[in-house]
Amino acid sequence: MWWFYALLSAFFAALTAIFSKPGVSSVNANLATAIRTIVILLVAWGIVFVKREQQGLTAISRHSLFFLIISGVATGLSWLCYFRALQMGKASQVAAVDKLSVPFVFVLSLLFLNESLNWWACYSLLLVLF
Repeated sequence: MWWFYALLSAFFAALTAIFSKPGVSSVNANLATAIRTIVILLVAWGIVFVKREQQGLTAISRHSLFFLIISGVATGLSWLCYFRALQMGKASQVAAVDKLSVPFVFVLSLLFLNESLNWWACYSLLLVLF
C-alpha cells in the first residue's frame, strides 16, 4: 500500500504548486510559508487528536525526536525556498526543478541509509528524470 500513499503525496504536492502560485503572488514568501505552516500544524494535530494518537508522544525516543526535528528544519527550509521560487518563476518550472529531490533522495539513501539498488527504484528514478 505504500505506493498508494506515495501517489496521493505526489497528487497533493501538485495541488500545492497550483494553489500556492496565486497565493504567493502578492504576499512575502516567508509570510506565506508561515501561514501555510500554521494550517499544516492545525491539520496534523487535528488528525492526531481525532485518531487519539497523542499518547504516543511520551514513547518517542531522543534519537527519533532528533531526526524528526532536523527533518522539520529541512522541510521548513525547503518550503521557504519553494515559495520564493514560485514568486519568481512559473509553477510548472519550479515544480519540475523541485522534483530533483527524487535523485537527491536516491543518492543520499544509498550513502546514509544503506538502502540497496533495485529495479523498481532505478525505474522510478528514470521516470522522474525523463
